[in-house]
Amino acid sequence: MAEMIKLWGRATSSNVQKVVWTLEELGIAYERIDVGGKFGGLDTPEYGQLNPNRLVPAFQDGDLNLWESHAIVRYLAATYGTDSLWHADPAQRAASDQWTDWTSSTFQPAWLAIFGYFVRTPPQARDAEVLKAAVQKAVAAYEIIERNLADKPFLTGDTLSYADIVAGTSLYRWTTMDIDRPVLPNVDAWHQRLLARPAFTKSVCVPYGEMLAK
Repeated sequence: MAEMIKLWGRATSSNVQKVVWTLEELGIAYERIDVGGKFGGLDTPEYGQLNPNRLVPAFQDGDLNLWESHAIVRYLAATYGTDSLWHADPAQRAASDQWTDWTSSTFQPAWLAIFGYFVRTPPQARDAEVLKAAVQKAVAAYEIIERNLADKPFLTGDTLSYADIVAGTSLYRWTTMDIDRPVLPNVDAWHQRLLARPAFTKSVCVPYGEMLAK
């Protein structure tokens, strides 16, 4: 029997949530070990061997060790999801890579800037203009998703792909932060489709109140 997959990282990390969602979506048994945040453990020599950046996640499948969330998600999709998350058509798979890379370079930095501001800044110290500028940048990225979803239920077509996982992980925090958001009907419909998936609600809809500055 193969050794169980291991995943290191706290449940409140959005990057860990991407991997958990993928594992749950594929029905793969795994063990998650809490490290990072209030759990600490990132500065140990042992963890440095798993992830030299001393960030989460870290991942192990047999002899394979990985430490970038999108690389882990792609690996899981390619290895265990060839009939679901990993599309056989190279063109559709390239579209998934496009949205995944865009999430890394553009989308995630935009929405995490807002969340980071909420986490680090007590409500009474938040600057309305700083927050407004950050929200506008994130909305511009969400509007790209909104236009893309005008003629399809998921980012690359009719079925969920790993691109939906890496981008969709944003939605719980985006919709629960106390900010002014425009109505984006296609994004909202996408969100509802994801909420209907138990793997999404289990992995992504994780309360983050303990992370917020008081």
